[in-house]
Amino acid sequence: MMSKALVTIFKQLSFIGGVNWVNLQELEQLKQTALAEKQLAPDSAQPRITVGMGTCGIKAGARHVFQAFGEELKQVGCDAVLVPVGCKGACSYEPLVEVKLPGLPTVLYGNVDPEKVKHIVRQHLMKKQPVHEWVLPA
Repeated sequence: MMSKALVTIFKQLSFIGGVNWVNLQELEQLKQTALAEKQLAPDSAQPRITVGMGTCGIKAGARHVFQAFGEELKQVGCDAVLVPVGCKGACSYEPLVEVKLPGLPTVLYGNVDPEKVKHIVRQHLMKKQPVHEWVLPA
């Protein structure tokens, strides 16, 4: 449970620049989803996509990217696990997306937008070929 002071600060921050980043209910949903998905074994047979949803990621459009992944995964019938996560530590490359396919190295994409999501899903997840021009160096 958040303290009144924290709720007040969050409400003030959530409208910086006239942009409503996320509300408290959405944050709680993200938290519950992340906690549930944390139980997923790292060697799972399912593809795993994480979207950095720290404040810098949300400000850069991570909510739209997360939603676009959900829609695109449904559209192509891909059974990937989509997980919102906290800050990934590379704010200048937000929104950051990490793709982990079973048996393959994890790939980190930077500056992802909803249009790039389609290409990442169709090329990387479906064909197992990373979109190299958007991959960040390890």
